[in-house]
Amino acid sequence: MAETQPARRLAAIVVADVAGYTRLMESDESGTLQRFRTIMTDTVEPTTGRYRGRIVKGTGDGWLAEFPSVTDAVLSSLDIQTALSRHEAALPADLRLELRIGINLGEIIFDGDDIYGTGVNVAARLEALAEPGGICISNHVFIHLRGILDLSYEDLGPQVIKNIAEPIRAYALRSGEPSRPAAAPPSHGATRAVLGPASIAVLPFANLSADPGQEYFADGMVEDIITALSRFKWLTVIARASTFAYKGRAVDIRQFARDLGVRYVLEGSVQKAGDRARLTGQLIDAETGAHLWADRFEGELEDVFDLQDQITERVVSSLEPQIRRAEIERARRKRPESLDAYDLFLRAIPKAYAMRPEENTEALELLEQAMRIDPEYVPAAAFAAWCREQRLTRGWPNAQPEDAVEAVRLARIALAHDTDDANVISIAGFVLLMVGRDYDAGLAVLGRAVELNPNNAFALMNAGWANVFAGDLDLALAHLERARSLSSRDPAAFFIITGLAMIHLLGGYFDQAAELAAASAAIYESWDATHFVLAMALAGAGRMEEAATSVARLASLAPGVWLAQYPGRLPIRDPERRAFLEHWARAAGIQE
Repeated sequence: MAETQPARRLAAIVVADVAGYTRLMESDESGTLQRFRTIMTDTVEPTTGRYRGRIVKGTGDGWLAEFPSVTDAVLSSLDIQTALSRHEAALPADLRLELRIGINLGEIIFDGDDIYGTGVNVAARLEALAEPGGICISNHVFIHLRGILDLSYEDLGPQVIKNIAEPIRAYALRSGEPSRPAAAPPSHGATRAVLGPASIAVLPFANLSADPGQEYFADGMVEDIITALSRFKWLTVIARASTFAYKGRAVDIRQFARDLGVRYVLEGSVQKAGDRARLTGQLIDAETGAHLWADRFEGELEDVFDLQDQITERVVSSLEPQIRRAEIERARRKRPESLDAYDLFLRAIPKAYAMRPEENTEALELLEQAMRIDPEYVPAAAFAAWCREQRLTRGWPNAQPEDAVEAVRLARIALAHDTDDANVISIAGFVLLMVGRDYDAGLAVLGRAVELNPNNAFALMNAGWANVFAGDLDLALAHLERARSLSSRDPAAFFIITGLAMIHLLGGYFDQAAELAAASAAIYESWDATHFVLAMALAGAGRMEEAATSVARLASLAPGVWLAQYPGRLPIRDPERRAFLEHWARAAGIQE
């Protein structure tokens, strides 16, 4: 009988202990013990619980805890350090309790309520590297934190850790001070800050209203935009505390960007005029000084907070695809020998969106190259799963026998390694439903992606299409309509509009379905699925000559793919709806 394998899970691991505990106990054993117990009861335990963590066990003068999120682990540790500093402030410096905390992201193995494994061992070694009152984090934690929390870091460089074969890069977590690189040999030339890829800072907006009391509206607008942009995990967003240090000052955009290490800067103004408010904004590429985007938004001030939400949504939904496009263009201009995993991923995105067999093959090659450079680059794994799903479900000639197994495997890898990127999660959920036919798991994952980032049109699109296949057309319509409102200027809007056409087709609204499918084809004419929907809708509306034209276009885009593969390859859960599509496909003249 096969031996049961121990349960494993990816988690953020926190190890903490009191610096100089033996000395403190020798000086005042009962007082030290009582203060430590009080801190554990009053601060450590409730703070850990508040951030969804679990204290696994005490270690005499410290504890071991696990968290489902890196951000929660760090915020909990910061709160504990702050509370302890205040608690001990009245005591002489040599009598104060000070904690060292180490945080790692890694795989843990369960043994009843206890946990162990390399991930735990690394966290313990990081704790030993931390200063009294400080926090030391691993490179895995650092990668997840960048741009999410208003913190800076001192790069401690690679650290040789006992019983760990490879050196571990470590960072001392700082707050409220500039980042400092690891010590390096002196340079003989001048240096300048390197602008980070896909990174943005939002300057405080100017208040152009005659009423200085409207300052709060301008500040609230910026804070909301920063928060909403931060939900896009591929985009590093500088926190409010850093950018508001420039409030009221004349700012040189390029210097501002260099100071904060960002590639893009958003600046704007807010003006109140009577019962209306107007916001203008412009996005600047700080490296070139080029203006990439500018727009104006306005509305009634009846409910200032609703207006703030509406404008934030419109600004963010306009900005996100603009920055993505700018990043893709930047990657295209780089020489092939200078490409890293991120650049390869950017080059793959438009090819994955093209929805054509040749581009699909090229996208997958670029994504696999990115994964060879960085095996833990999760967005590449997710999009590779999507590419395999595309060619499998459409029966393209580039489809391979291993596509189904590989697509599901890559989707599960993405879910195991990245828990808060809505793009990654939504693709993984979509693949689980489309290829794995796991409706419940797929819909749950997609729902979580939408919850994580309700402004993410891509996540909403995937959730909408998934609900079309799973059978909840009302929820599908809600998701896709919201996605459409968020991405009216996005070239990928054809995905969304074809989804809306499919919903109307399944509801028997043939004319509306045909109108939507034709609108989708006007945006991007080369997606075979659009013509499949359009042909059936036209047949249902009795427009048979037009249906024949659409079928001919479908045949040219997907030669050899006929009725037996549509919609049999698509996971329509309801047999009656599947039969409905087959009926109208035959009526349109799609060959058997």
